[in-house]
Amino acid sequence: MAITDQIPSWLSWDIAVISFAFLILILTFLVAKLTDRLLKAYFVLASSKMNIDETTYGLVRRIIVAMVYFTGFLMIVFSIPSLRDLSIALFAGAGFAGIVIGMAAQNTLSNIIAGIALATFRPFRVGDLLTIHGEYGRVTDITLGYTKIRTWDNRRLNIPNHIISDEAIINWSIDDPSVNWTIVIGISYDSDIDLARRLMIAEARKHPEVMSYEDLLKYKSDAKPGDEVSVLVTELADFSVNLKLYVWVHDRSVAFDTGCELKEAIKKRFDAEGVEIPFPYRTIVYKKDLEEPERESAL
Repeated sequence: MAITDQIPSWLSWDIAVISFAFLILILTFLVAKLTDRLLKAYFVLASSKMNIDETTYGLVRRIIVAMVYFTGFLMIVFSIPSLRDLSIALFAGAGFAGIVIGMAAQNTLSNIIAGIALATFRPFRVGDLLTIHGEYGRVTDITLGYTKIRTWDNRRLNIPNHIISDEAIINWSIDDPSVNWTIVIGISYDSDIDLARRLMIAEARKHPEVMSYEDLLKYKSDAKPGDEVSVLVTELADFSVNLKLYVWVHDRSVAFDTGCELKEAIKKRFDAEGVEIPFPYRTIVYKKDLEEPERESAL
């Protein structure tokens, strides 16, 4: 007697169904991986010939791969009679099931919808420099669920897309990457304001990252001579006259370091030229010191 004759017909049928479902699962996984690699290679080739934004094609690639997985899932469901009957029952009660699934997957669905909106309206792109959610960094990827950002100190942030869609975003890269950076330095009331202004402007013009007037004209056609570097008195504070230095740099990625280097250079130049940067000071008067003259005058 053959071994297959000893296996019940229902068991052999179940084994065949399970084997078919397992085969579909493996094929779905392989097809999804192959599709992802082919699309990635195609978009890299297309972007070298045409101006294709990585933000858009990255999202399109993920949607196509997700459709491959979803198609494989449906094939598995409809190949198993019990799951097929269950799915038909769910479709019959799609209204109630939709409400339950929608409530359970509210954040996931909102992330997906927000990710599609970000790729469609493109408030930022992959590679842009952003200040978002209190962090400054570069966008490395936009997925269906999260936006990935590498911060200036090399941390990796994964921010849910629905949170980003509700946030105010500063995009330092899109349209015009140039930045007007400011540095505030206080001098004493005894120091010469004109001398301090000349020294600050001279140090700024020497810095290699500070734009010249000719460089500024490339970004600002209405710029006037002197707009690239300027110093204004912004405050007469308690113990200092505060001067604010305005400089233009090419992009936000070099602005912070440029500001730090200018502060150091200006401090050294002030020390050499005798311009004082005052320490904070307070005059403290005790109540008993005020009472002594009153007593003496009364006597």
